[in-house]
Amino acid sequence: MKKNLFSTKLFLIISFALLSFSCKDDDEVTGTQRYKEPPVLLSSIPATGGTVSFTDNTIRLIFDREVTVVNLGMVSINNAIISGSSVSGDTLTFTLDGLDEKTPYTLTITKGAIKGVPGLLNQEDITLSFNTGEAPALTKTLAMPNASAQANNVFNFLLENYRNKIISGSMAKVNWNTDEADRVYRWTGKYPAINTFDFVHLYASPTNWIDYSNTTVAENWWNNKGLISIMWHWNVLIEGTSNFGFYYTGKNNGEGETSFDITKAVQDGTDENKIIKADLDKVATHLLALQAKGIPVIWRPLHEAAGGWFWWGAKDANSYKALWILMFETFKAKGINNLIWVWTTETNDNSWYPGDAYVDIIGRDIYNKKDAAAIYKEYLSIRKTYPNKMVTLSECGNVANISQQWSANAKWSWYMPWYDYNATDESEHSHATKVFWTDAFASDKVITRDQMPSLK
Repeated sequence: MKKNLFSTKLFLIISFALLSFSCKDDDEVTGTQRYKEPPVLLSSIPATGGTVSFTDNTIRLIFDREVTVVNLGMVSINNAIISGSSVSGDTLTFTLDGLDEKTPYTLTITKGAIKGVPGLLNQEDITLSFNTGEAPALTKTLAMPNASAQANNVFNFLLENYRNKIISGSMAKVNWNTDEADRVYRWTGKYPAINTFDFVHLYASPTNWIDYSNTTVAENWWNNKGLISIMWHWNVLIEGTSNFGFYYTGKNNGEGETSFDITKAVQDGTDENKIIKADLDKVATHLLALQAKGIPVIWRPLHEAAGGWFWWGAKDANSYKALWILMFETFKAKGINNLIWVWTTETNDNSWYPGDAYVDIIGRDIYNKKDAAAIYKEYLSIRKTYPNKMVTLSECGNVANISQQWSANAKWSWYMPWYDYNATDESEHSHATKVFWTDAFASDKVITRDQMPSLK
């Protein structure tokens, strides 16, 4: 009996050992042994030698197993380190912010950058070469119906030069003047091609220091082949005072702040609605006066809305868009057809965009950014978001030189430094120094006023 019991125990021990060895062997075949090699790239989107859409900025790599990125600093695109990645199972996705159109690229995953899960690090560099496609065609018809011949001439000129050359621009020093452009001329011997004015003192005009009905300065600029741009810091009455302001309450240390409510302003019949309609009528009169003299206007109202510091952007995107469209439709009903409409993005604010039917050009205002590569990334991001529209540096100050931006491929339609109210020819300009302008005008890619054709 004991002998049989011993035999039975011995049999069970041997059987269990054999079973354990068998299971281990199976596991090596189906599990651990299978992953004694590095992860294998099975396919990619795009395929090697393929093309990725200009508006797409993702590259997907499919491996034979789940992978993880061990060191993102060892992954590059045309020798530039990639900023972000994500993994979903066997698919590794890279988001690439800097892909320009019609450009060859090589993605390189350096040896040891990724690891199979389970498994080893990649033992050799993994490379993927591809090209980007052409950007979608630009819209070549102005948003405003029955656009004037002069407006079409200017728009076509902008289209012809876009990404081939950049047009120089200057900003009026608060009032209806060319003071900044005159300083640039004294510094360089040349005028910027564009002068931008501002209806900021609409509430005071006409008076002895500002009268927008006197269009002489704009006429002279246009007759000298310059382009006219106008923006509008829209002042409204500050509650309980006789003062005007355009900053929203809490956005400018109490100076020039108003609690004027845009949500009420776009509701028919409210007091706020009556105020904005009266102002629109007044602005329309001045725009029609320019139109009667054959002068087109690059029109940039309601700028920097999503930033929230102006009353027109203090509430919500829908109210803002309603105000933009109200302005557009009001001007259309009055027969205004000399405008090229520029909408200013704050980036990542597409919900604030009035829509392609109401916008001709996308602007971006950039300050205090000396890194041309970072500026290029902003430019390219806007191009990808609004691929059918030209993109312009509608305001700037203390930024990388135009030659540096152009070399970095930030090929704006035009650029316009902000004014410095206290600057003199000898003092250092806070936004665009003599060195900045000299550098710009030394480039054969920059268009100055003397190089402009007649667009009448």
